[in-house]
Amino acid sequence: MSAFSRVRTHLSIALLVVLALSFAPLTAPTFTAQAATSFAKAERLARSVTIYRDTYGVPHVFGTTDASCVFGYLYAQAEDNFWQVEDNYICSLGRAAEVYGESKLAQDLINHALEIPKLAKAEYMHSTPKVKELCVAAADGLNYFLLKNPHIKPRLITQFEPWMIFAFNRYALYQSFIFGKSGLRADEIKTAVRDAEANTPAATSTASLNDLHEKSLTDESDPENLLGSNMWAVTSAKSSTGHALLFINPHQPFFGVGQWYEGHLHSNEGWNLSGASFYGSPFPTIGHNATLGWSHTVNDPDITDVWAEKFDDPKNPMAYRYGDSYKTAAEWSDTLKIKTANGVDTKTYKFRKTHHGPILSVRKGVALALKMARLEEGGMIDEWYAMGKARDVAEFKKVMSRDAIPMFNAAAADSKGNIFYVYNGAVPRRSTKFDWTKPVDGSNPETEWQGYHAFEELPQLTNPPTNYVQNCNQTPFTTTTDGNPEVAQFPEYMTREHDNARAKMSRRILSNPAKFSFDDWAKAGWDTHLLESETAIPELVAEWEKLKAVDSARADKLSAVIAELKAFNHLSTTDSKAMTVFALWFYGMMQNRSKDEWQRIKVLENTIKDLERDWGTWQVAWGEFNRLQKIQSGGELEAFSDARKSLPIAGAPGWLGIINNFYARPEKGQKRRYGVVGTSFVSVVEFGPQVQARSTLVMSENADPNSPNYYDQCELYAKREFKPAWFTLADIKANSKRVYHPGEAAVMKKGA
Repeated sequence: MSAFSRVRTHLSIALLVVLALSFAPLTAPTFTAQAATSFAKAERLARSVTIYRDTYGVPHVFGTTDASCVFGYLYAQAEDNFWQVEDNYICSLGRAAEVYGESKLAQDLINHALEIPKLAKAEYMHSTPKVKELCVAAADGLNYFLLKNPHIKPRLITQFEPWMIFAFNRYALYQSFIFGKSGLRADEIKTAVRDAEANTPAATSTASLNDLHEKSLTDESDPENLLGSNMWAVTSAKSSTGHALLFINPHQPFFGVGQWYEGHLHSNEGWNLSGASFYGSPFPTIGHNATLGWSHTVNDPDITDVWAEKFDDPKNPMAYRYGDSYKTAAEWSDTLKIKTANGVDTKTYKFRKTHHGPILSVRKGVALALKMARLEEGGMIDEWYAMGKARDVAEFKKVMSRDAIPMFNAAAADSKGNIFYVYNGAVPRRSTKFDWTKPVDGSNPETEWQGYHAFEELPQLTNPPTNYVQNCNQTPFTTTTDGNPEVAQFPEYMTREHDNARAKMSRRILSNPAKFSFDDWAKAGWDTHLLESETAIPELVAEWEKLKAVDSARADKLSAVIAELKAFNHLSTTDSKAMTVFALWFYGMMQNRSKDEWQRIKVLENTIKDLERDWGTWQVAWGEFNRLQKIQSGGELEAFSDARKSLPIAGAPGWLGIINNFYARPEKGQKRRYGVVGTSFVSVVEFGPQVQARSTLVMSENADPNSPNYYDQCELYAKREFKPAWFTLADIKANSKRVYHPGEAAVMKKGA
């Protein structure tokens, strides 16, 4: 071998060692054969994947196996918004305070009290070989992205591990969704941890169970909590083409952990799934395959309970009363890092849990333990994976009967013309002797859960006589107009929702005797009719007429705005001035609890006063006021600005009884309001011999301001338009601008 050949060989070996080291787990202190094997495996996976980026940047990931599709899907997410993927995992691991400081400490403490990382590692170890393979592929996809893109600098996570996928699922569901249903507050965790840190659990005071109850954070009287999602399905009998139709319309935050990402996975193992998921998910969790599709909306089954534990043994501070004796609480310590102005502080905290669950609050000297359904068992990834492979409604129901996903309504439609709705939930069986809306006595064995209700015992409908189902976060007993589940057949603690204006509007649309064409269906998905204005405006006008009779001078000052409201056609449009007044007035009425005789008039006067203060006139077009702006999301939301590009939006808050939901928040120092939650991913699907779909993603596919796919779907969204959701390979190839394997430079098609 020549000297040149020897040098080249040594350089090649050195390069392989460097690459393998960068791909090795953080726990491996030196180069190992396992690291080299991991790198070689990732290279093989990358070569087995082809990513087609369509006109709108949506990745269509074609792979030889399901695992290769997951690898490519996570790689594509990282390409589009690695910042958000990593941020979701930082939060999932209970390490947000390392990046954001003290403001995220309570969030991290809850994460560790719930033992999310520990449970995630255990679930990974006990998962089926197939699910393990998918999670390994997901971690490999992210690590391979970092390897191939050294200019991307992670803020915290330099090596992703397979178990982290389970941590993200638990965090996104249990910490982000379910914890808030318990009635406990995030800031209370510091009282529980502080007591535990001193190793002196608080002695139980004489406080009664009623004294311990605090107003739930999900109180329906608060307009800020009336957010939600929409989903509809109609059978073939209600479609002009004879094909079932599905409307997918989740209303999640536009920024942060709940932000949606759209993608399409197609493997040679029979997986063909198009839809959306949160950043960091291994595959879409709502969407459709070739013969079946489904969506979710948030529901409110009673799947959390709080127990008041009695630590009253002075000789054993870890003993808590149970029946006629005592049990001993478990205790453990975790070390957390907290970013400060001077660097990073390290602090060790002690946590406790009883057999009911972790202690997350100490109120009036009483330790409160929280239990959440299925938190320890897991299985959500398995169930969603199987849902995506179900071929019809019958198979879909069988998969969902696993009951691993502890909440979410589900609606499905298939190519056989069937539809299905279920109020899904892992609902514990309980004694009806107790008030489960409040903390119950942990020392009383009668308060124990008695297993879970079976899937067949949950409210559900298949092909009702109306030929439609809908859910907009309301009670399952108003799903349709004929054939609903009967309230008396279910325990009172199972469901907690009421009907709402979005559901009423949905039933009106779906009860129309005319059959839906696919174009009709798509148009209905952007509907901006305001149900509440039909009754609220006449009530306001009637009060104004009464005022006119007793105080004409005061009434005359409002005559112009009343005339504008009387002429309102109940449609939210970007050029409507009446819409601006009505929306702000209605919100003011929701906040105003006064019983004053002229309550409506006073709120209207304040609305006009505020508009004139900020705009110089009350005649402000809704689209001038109500805007969509793309900003960097994450732990601390970037401020919106009137000086930056934004788009006018016709959508409005759901509590107005509108389908096209858009919730905008005021920004200090700015006149306009900017959307933060609402219609976030919207899709319509027709299940004919060849499935067809259209979709729009509110924040577009790419987070890079220099990308052509940074604002393109935002503009569609503002115009209430869909893009094609291409599904066949022929259509995908015809509409793709880039084709590549992960890690390789994209091949740009002519004209791109």
